[in-house]
Amino acid sequence: MQSQRAKAMEREVPETVDPQVEALVHQLIGRVADKWTMLILETLEEKGELRFTQLSREIGTISQKMLTQSLRQMERDGLIKRTIHPVVPPKVEYRLTELGRSLGAAFCGVWIWAEENLAQVHQAREAFEAAAKVE
Repeated sequence: MQSQRAKAMEREVPETVDPQVEALVHQLIGRVADKWTMLILETLEEKGELRFTQLSREIGTISQKMLTQSLRQMERDGLIKRTIHPVVPPKVEYRLTELGRSLGAAFCGVWIWAEENLAQVHQAREAFEAAAKVE
């Protein structure tokens, strides 16, 4: 059975890249590189649908402003669904969409890569630090 990484590397790279696809990739990398987006994706994947305060509590160190901004951007991109229940006080819940789940799954490859290469990265860092001390 072939690994996901091997399959991805076998895909043919097109000679021309659609500028819209390229722009989306750059935007998504920037968004996913933002630790809050990844933490929100992970939390909603693990816990399911959550209210704002529950999500904030689960993440812990995120400010209300940053959580609000991240959730709005993720909703705009179709990664999460915001549901407003008509009760007093208003009840708002957030859950991952299939698109959000698939993005989270795509970036699981980074975890797999980290697990497979942890020792090599540590060795490279130690070698770099040792060389820096010699200079």
